[in-house]
Amino acid sequence: MRKTTSPAVDVIAKTGKWIVLAFFLVITFIPLLWLVISSFKTNLELINKPFLLPKVWQIQNYINAFQLSDLHLLFLHSIVVSAAATALNIFVASMASYALSRFRFGLNNLILSIILAGVLIPIIALMVPYFQLISKLGIYDTLGALILTYAAINLPISVFLIHGFMGTVPKELEEAGLIDGCSFWQRYARIVFPLSRLGVVTAGTFVFLYAWNEFIYALLLTSSVRARTIQLGIRFFKSQFRAEYTSMYAALVVTMIPSIVVYILFHEKIIQGLSSGAVKG
Repeated sequence: MRKTTSPAVDVIAKTGKWIVLAFFLVITFIPLLWLVISSFKTNLELINKPFLLPKVWQIQNYINAFQLSDLHLLFLHSIVVSAAATALNIFVASMASYALSRFRFGLNNLILSIILAGVLIPIIALMVPYFQLISKLGIYDTLGALILTYAAINLPISVFLIHGFMGTVPKELEEAGLIDGCSFWQRYARIVFPLSRLGVVTAGTFVFLYAWNEFIYALLLTSSVRARTIQLGIRFFKSQFRAEYTSMYAALVVTMIPSIVVYILFHEKIIQGLSSGAVKG
């Protein structure tokens, strides 16, 4: 016999749910709102009245952030590094996933396990090996060093996400393509890859956001403005502007825009990809 809960219990459960959601919304949203409002204040207002609205909204803080810190150059560097690292990562991860999911050979499961084990390795533990490799390759203090590093670091999670989707693509579709004269590359690019787009978009979004927000490896593998990304550039705001915290906050707000835009554009596919991947995996 099916048990039914009383209306009072339902009301308490729903109220508790909304209280928890409201709590997490507040602790997540309030600091961001404070940061945005503070970026329009003067330094004096920030120090004396940190939790009040500014008397005059200082648009000049954003102008200073771009004019005095080469923010536009740092922004361009981050865009190039994030986009290139994402493209390289998705290409390598999708090819590896295609081979491991469509072709069976003796070391298939072992290779897949070794790749996926990379998810468990702390990123900070790889700092010395990556530094040595980048130095030996002669690409230290270049955007190429960051592109290769970010693409490689995220390969395990990308293979994990894409492999499950490619494994569910019916082999009959490939056989039909083979009968029609499709080559290996054509079967990969025209059949399997498009049908795995949810996993590809999910993996690509994670890689882009990681590359855009990464700081430690950017600090380790670069030493000059020519290869400095926007996250690393903000570190030097205090020394450049001394006490210009409001201009630094303006730069921080600018750095958040691409992450927010990417998530807004792809959040539905990310959710679908993660939920579908959990079922497929």
